[in-house]
Amino acid sequence: MDLALLSALNRHRAAREAVALVTDLESGMARLVTPEGLAGDPAAEALAEAFRTGKSSKVTVGDRDIFIDVHVPPVRLIVIGAVHISQALAEMARLVELDCTLIDPREAFATPERFPNVRLVAEWPDVALPPLKPDRYTAFVALTHDPKIDDPALTIALRAGCFYIGALGSRKTHARRLERLAAAGFSEGDLARIRAPIGLDIGAVSPAEIAVSILAEIIGTQRQRRRG
Repeated sequence: MDLALLSALNRHRAAREAVALVTDLESGMARLVTPEGLAGDPAAEALAEAFRTGKSSKVTVGDRDIFIDVHVPPVRLIVIGAVHISQALAEMARLVELDCTLIDPREAFATPERFPNVRLVAEWPDVALPPLKPDRYTAFVALTHDPKIDDPALTIALRAGCFYIGALGSRKTHARRLERLAAAGFSEGDLARIRAPIGLDIGAVSPAEIAVSILAEIIGTQRQRRRG
């Protein structure tokens, strides 16, 4: 592979940007394509499918055989709130190979003893989240019940386009949350992206059961997005 092309590919991957290496199997010519660059590309339909599914494949476009080597960033999970639910959720996320980061400014709760093998950031969300660069390959969960912590975090998640955004709270609590976020300038369409009450409705009661319902909803959203 051309060194410049390889360098560009690695830059996209390091920046958590989806990218596909398209190689003409007869000539060996290769090019990089991003989701934003699909318009007008002769392999646009096949590339869109590759980005949607995350699967590389050989396809025929016109009279040419090409190989699409797609690189889609791994899904990650950002959890706001070092609570009992997030203890179970972080462990379950590890089992399904979701990279999990937990944020809570309350240092008494965000401790390695309570969250072994989890990346902890004991900062306020408006400080902790920007360096993490949440994106459309990020699942985002707010669990503190504290508007001072959850609202700024949800604001960043909505603007980042996270593919899943969920927030703990009753319908009454969520209604008040929506009023605050609407006053901050978010549209009804924006706010409809927040899953609340969070998790699938499976009658969950305990923290571990609620964590199961949240993780199942995240996985379902991820797979549904890939299924189109």
